[in-house]
Amino acid sequence: MASFKSWISALRPRTLFLAVATALCGSGIAYSTGNFSISVCILTMLIATILQLLSNMANDLGDYQHGTDITGERVGPQRTVQSGAITPGQMKNAIMTAIGVAAIVGILLIYIALQFMDWKYIVLFLALGAASIIAAIKYTAGKNPYGYKGLGDIFSFTFFGLVSVVGTYFLHTHVVDFMPWLPATGLGLLTIAVLNLNNMRDMENDKNSGKITIPVRIGFRNAKYYHAFLTFGALACFTLYSILYTTHWYQYLYLLCFFVFVKLLINIFRITENRLLDPYLKYTSMGTFVLSVCFIICINLQ
Repeated sequence: MASFKSWISALRPRTLFLAVATALCGSGIAYSTGNFSISVCILTMLIATILQLLSNMANDLGDYQHGTDITGERVGPQRTVQSGAITPGQMKNAIMTAIGVAAIVGILLIYIALQFMDWKYIVLFLALGAASIIAAIKYTAGKNPYGYKGLGDIFSFTFFGLVSVVGTYFLHTHVVDFMPWLPATGLGLLTIAVLNLNNMRDMENDKNSGKITIPVRIGFRNAKYYHAFLTFGALACFTLYSILYTTHWYQYLYLLCFFVFVKLLINIFRITENRLLDPYLKYTSMGTFVLSVCFIICINLQ
């Protein structure tokens, strides 16, 4: 039987900051409009967390299935299925359990948030929920995983940025408008930035195992410029939101968080060995969470 430590390693809890940040951001923007449900807030953070855990487990199993971790050049944490700490069967059972829990929480969330709304919105969110589960699994698992074709960035941006933030906002407000899209885009870009760091760190291993990520396609140096684009693009989105929707100077105080991202970016550009990028995944993920929290606090100051 797999140990508790092995399961913690497989679940990769340091990635959960991003999942919570996006759901929290959508709820915070909704709160600023006067439309907020504590049950929707809790359930959206819970479903985002479950989907991230599902993605992590599927990624562990998928890379094992495709032989990605057998080159001996992997830099990050050791994969549990490849190492034998967790068997493929045990991981498949855990993935099925996570899918079941995600489905239950998702249906409960839709029932609470949309029970008095038009049926087309219920169908839409059921479809989005199913698509999110499929996207979480198909990143590296199964046949023709999109993560092996350099498409992971697009799917991460869509589901862990736009869908999470805008979807959460709508579940609170039942309104379709432009308000959540800039922060959603910003967090989506930072989600890609974390994935890009992961792929930069593992690019030699990925290249040798046939996993064609963006850094493998464009090279280590250009991947750094891509990372800079993602970082400054995200910060620009948050700044533009404040220009459009806030009126008091103190609502801009969260912009001080930007210095953290600039400092991280400077350090990343100084790194010449991809293995040294590993800590920056955690730093960027936690920095994104802190930015999201400070952002929603500041926009709700009156």
